[in-house]
Amino acid sequence: MTETRSTQLESTAYDVVVLGAGPVGENVADRTRAAGLTTAVVESELVGGECSYWACMPSKALLRPVLAQADARRLPGLSESVQGPLDAAAVLARRNSFTSDWKDDGQVQWLEGTGADLYRGHGRLTGPRTVTVTDADGGSRVLTARHAVAICTGSDARLPDLPGLADVRPWTSREATSAQNVPGRLVVVGGGVVATEMACAWQALGSQVTVLVRGKSLLNRMEPFAGELVSEALTEAGAQIRTGTSVSSVTRENGTLLVVTDGGERIEADEILFATGRVPRTAGIGLETIGLEPGSWLSVDDSLRVTGQDWLYAVGDVNHRALLTHQGKYQARIAGAAIVTRAAGGSVQTEDWGAHAATADHAAVPQVVFTDPEAASVGLSLAEAEQAGHRVRAVDVDLSSVAGASLYADGYKGHARMVVDLENETIRGLTLVGPGVGELIHAATIAVTAQVPISRLWHAVPSYPTIGEVWLRLLEAYRDA
Repeated sequence: MTETRSTQLESTAYDVVVLGAGPVGENVADRTRAAGLTTAVVESELVGGECSYWACMPSKALLRPVLAQADARRLPGLSESVQGPLDAAAVLARRNSFTSDWKDDGQVQWLEGTGADLYRGHGRLTGPRTVTVTDADGGSRVLTARHAVAICTGSDARLPDLPGLADVRPWTSREATSAQNVPGRLVVVGGGVVATEMACAWQALGSQVTVLVRGKSLLNRMEPFAGELVSEALTEAGAQIRTGTSVSSVTRENGTLLVVTDGGERIEADEILFATGRVPRTAGIGLETIGLEPGSWLSVDDSLRVTGQDWLYAVGDVNHRALLTHQGKYQARIAGAAIVTRAAGGSVQTEDWGAHAATADHAAVPQVVFTDPEAASVGLSLAEAEQAGHRVRAVDVDLSSVAGASLYADGYKGHARMVVDLENETIRGLTLVGPGVGELIHAATIAVTAQVPISRLWHAVPSYPTIGEVWLRLLEAYRDA
């Protein structure tokens, strides 16, 4: 008689299971643990995720010396001493320090300090409320969730379907932010945030940069003047920009890349960066076991709960609402609060601006592009507001007319636009472009989020002489229109 042995995997029950230990997953876990719910977090790479090692932190570490040098060069008495090239090795070493040399010990310590249990390995759904984790040695265990599973797996760079592209080893955002050497010639494909920031950084570090943009302009999701001013500055810095241009083929021979455009132009380069969008990291995580499509963006309500699933949440990039780290962390705080409230049998507040509604994703998403000049925006552009059917007026101010801007730098170039809702005289959106404007955007975020009336903003007196005095100039321009 043959003995039969059970192959059932060891199972551990938690209140909440989180897939992904980036900033979004960490924040979901922090909120649920703070409320006393047992929480497991599953991560297949580095705890801390994309932002910590391949996106926000390393890219801004690369860009900070670039912007500081650019500002210094606009100041007599200082410009003469900063005309030489950046010390690329020192910039890259500082960048490495901000990624902790791609080691996650500190992030692990923080996560474990919340009381969450960390599981290293690939996690995938194997049914409702069930996640199976396979570690690097092939061992598996099952985690079950009493209340919620939160998918916080983020997104990956999207590469075009070009024959043989994998063979030329193109850069994505990961390679662009982690490269240890400055390429002599770099082709950047794309015109969005990653493309413009990395073009700015590597041009300043010594690369000859060529930017290939399929559309008509850079930063086409912002007000038109944003892309125009950034393009002008990149060109002045030595970069070449080709709009209305796509890549037909890329080949590499003896280390040199040959890039052929749809117009037949042939460009030689050492590296090529494709910054052409993102795809959700939802393939291979078992969505098919619960009737969802692998590799798809996940549709959610404002509490971040997946459509048709009362136990499943999709937080951060995977829901395609606002692919920004700070918005993902905001969603995580909302989702964590919703999970906790539902677990306790309470009623969630899903009305606009309620405690369990990610309303800002629709109405007040802030963003800073850390190029030279910086571009910052929150809320709706003029075109977006008009397309949404709002009755609005755009108010424009040349930032160089503000005393604080002229003190900030000689030859200051910048622009501001405020989009005012004429029905209730509140601000629908604001965009600023110019050196140093990134630190100004939170004031606009508060005004848009709180729907502060223009009549009350008259009493918010900006300090003189700061660039922030643009608020007074905008209000005056609206009054005098």
